[in-house]
Amino acid sequence: MGRIAIIAAALMLLASGADAQTRATKKFLTKAIEGNYHEVQMGHLAQQNAQNEDVKSFGETLVKDHSSANDKAIEAARSVGITPPTGPNRRQKADYDKMAKKKGADFDRAFAKDMVKDHKQDIAAFKKEAKKKDAAGQFAESTLPTLQKHLQMAQSLEKQVTGKH
Repeated sequence: MGRIAIIAAALMLLASGADAQTRATKKFLTKAIEGNYHEVQMGHLAQQNAQNEDVKSFGETLVKDHSSANDKAIEAARSVGITPPTGPNRRQKADYDKMAKKKGADFDRAFAKDMVKDHKQDIAAFKKEAKKKDAAGQFAESTLPTLQKHLQMAQSLEKQVTGKH
């Protein structure tokens, strides 16, 4: 009987470890999908509120790239049994509302700074997830180059619109 109890305990430990990994994967994919929705909305906002043509163009890039990434993230989420979110989270909505009140050069500066911060955070999370060999890890790994390109673009824009070098 003791041996069966040890085997049962070991199986429970393995299952709880798998549950924790599944929760982490679900959390990552949920955040990635919400983030993609947010970036698409911010891209549209940049096209409307920016003064700088390069900021408007970056907004277009965000819409295109994050729409495509979101299709892949939603597919990955469904493959692991997650019902994907249908929009950004509350904090992202509040960020959007705050940004929507800005126009012209004021918008350009705030937007560029926000995009640098967002993309740095995203890259860190995606690098961590890319180490996994599941659907979320594959999605993260395939998305990283685009996020890194966006960060470079955002950093360049930030220098341009703030005059900081």
